[in-house]
Amino acid sequence: MEWVKEYWWIIVILLLVGVLVNVYKDLKRIDHKKYMANKPDLPPHRDFNDKWDDEDDWPKKK
Repeated sequence: MEWVKEYWWIIVILLLVGVLVNVYKDLKRIDHKKYMANKPDLPPHRDFNDKWDDEDDWPKKK
């Protein structure tokens, strides 16, 4: 178990490489053209930014 203390960083690098290889394989399986053809419509955007500043904080000039 002494070698684990000395070479733990190699184990971490191997795990990260394994994760990256699996992510790459999964991304290669995605068919982006099929997704773009069947993409769901987005709901209309509702912007409520105009309602938060209804009250006027500045003093009124006479």
